[in-house]
Amino acid sequence: MGMLWLLAFILWQIIPTQAAITVGGGGVGINIGNAGGGGAGVWIGGGINNGPTPSSPSVSKLTTAYTALQAWKSAITDDPLGILKTWVGSDVCSYKGVFCAGPGPFVAGIDLNHANLQGSLVKELSVLTDISILHLNSNRFSGTVPDTFKDLSSLQELDISNNRFSGPFPAVTLYIPNLVYLDLRFNSFSGPVPEDLFNKRLDAIFLNNNQFEGELPQNLGNSPASVINLANNIFSGNIPASFGIASSKLKEILLLNNQLTGCIPQGIGLFSEMQVFDVSHNSLMGHLPDTISCLSDIEVLNLAHNKLSGVLPDLVCSLGSLMNLSVAYNFFSGFSQECSKLSFRKGGFDFSLNCLPGRDMQRPQPECLVIPGGGLSCLRIPSARPLVCGALLGNLEVNVTSTSP
Repeated sequence: MGMLWLLAFILWQIIPTQAAITVGGGGVGINIGNAGGGGAGVWIGGGINNGPTPSSPSVSKLTTAYTALQAWKSAITDDPLGILKTWVGSDVCSYKGVFCAGPGPFVAGIDLNHANLQGSLVKELSVLTDISILHLNSNRFSGTVPDTFKDLSSLQELDISNNRFSGPFPAVTLYIPNLVYLDLRFNSFSGPVPEDLFNKRLDAIFLNNNQFEGELPQNLGNSPASVINLANNIFSGNIPASFGIASSKLKEILLLNNQLTGCIPQGIGLFSEMQVFDVSHNSLMGHLPDTISCLSDIEVLNLAHNKLSGVLPDLVCSLGSLMNLSVAYNFFSGFSQECSKLSFRKGGFDFSLNCLPGRDMQRPQPECLVIPGGGLSCLRIPSARPLVCGALLGNLEVNVTSTSP
């Protein structure tokens, strides 16, 4: 023991800092530190230290949230409404736009819609693993979605619409495990949309008003979503022939104002719960599939501003739930009795600028001499039997398989 004391005394003499020497359980402890606090520790000898062992205080979820939210606050460069003036101190549950739940408590959601904030998202937000909603609609956030967002295991709704995000489709959203609502509309995302998006168990997909391009993924119809909005992008090519084969839960699909060509696939008739189908302002051609008459719940059917032709059948115009039908700016040349009745209604039904004989407000006759896509087969096999909507699935699966390359 005498040698230990001697060694401790020598260390105390040669190190020009403050030192505290403690003895316990057959050993000598020397804590060496600067005057400002902190420093190093040396333990000399052995034995059992009978003194109390301090335990590190557990970091609460709110403390973790405080660190993350302050990091985000530092990345926000403009706050004209003064929202972040409340983001002061450790009580994050009092921050405007931050919502807590218990027990715990913990941060359960963030809603900063219409806050007009300018800045970017930060990777530190991924520690908020209890939030179920992140709503950032109508701000001026830019950049993209951090890859760390895949750790937001409780997130169900992600709304970053009406901002200034850019770059490719934020693939990290495909790895947020419990996400059911994805809203990316009114940004500047670009490039193709991955097929995996339509395999993910989402209920709502809003990608409209971006700069997405390329062909629609072939598995578009696989999505279990009830609403898909891909309008106002630069999608091209055909609507996939398998559209409708795998799913019948879709209630609204909006593909308007793209650069789509080809035919409306027969599978459209399998969406028995569909209420809105809008493919206006594209370059679709050919005749309408008779399966459209199986859309018993359809309320809005907008086919305007395409290059569709043929006869408007009674089965389409007699759909019981139909409130709005527009086929304007096409090349339809025939008119059924039921469609004729609709044409006299004051609103909701527009048959103008086609090639319908004896009707007002039609195309000039020279434009009707050559029908765009008049020879397009649309891969449809005529049947002598009446259309039976309940038996569509088996027939269409056979047709799609037989026409696949």
